Amino acid sequence: MAYVKNTLRREIRHKRVRRKVAGNPDRPRLSVFRALRHIYAQVIDDAVGRTLVSASSLDEEIRSQSAGKTKTEVAALVGSLVAKRCLEKGVAKVVFDRGGYKFHGRVKALADAARAAGLEF
Repeated sequence: MAYVKNTLRREIRHKRVRRKVAGNPDRPRLSVFRALRHIYAQVIDDAVGRTLVSASSLDEEIRSQSAGKTKTEVAALVGSLVAKRCLEKGVAKVVFDRGGYKFHGRVKALADAARAAGLEF
């Protein structure tokens, strides 16, 4: 019961954030989804509704490096990978969408690693 309540509250927070945060062709939206085991990041152009770049802790590049690391360290790897893929596509500036989660822990580690790898937000 509590899990459903927490998920619903996160979705409400996410909708509230999404009213203010939208990606466009110049600055697409970097969206984060955090599950219990994994973390996912997508760069989305909301004008056409298309995902430009994605990365997650399930990618082969991350799985080979994540043995023995904490979830926060894996989130940092995902952040650097999504930034690398964005820069390869020519996307240097994004808008960060925390997905209704607190900017803390894994979400913060992903954002900091993406900034360190060259993304601006």
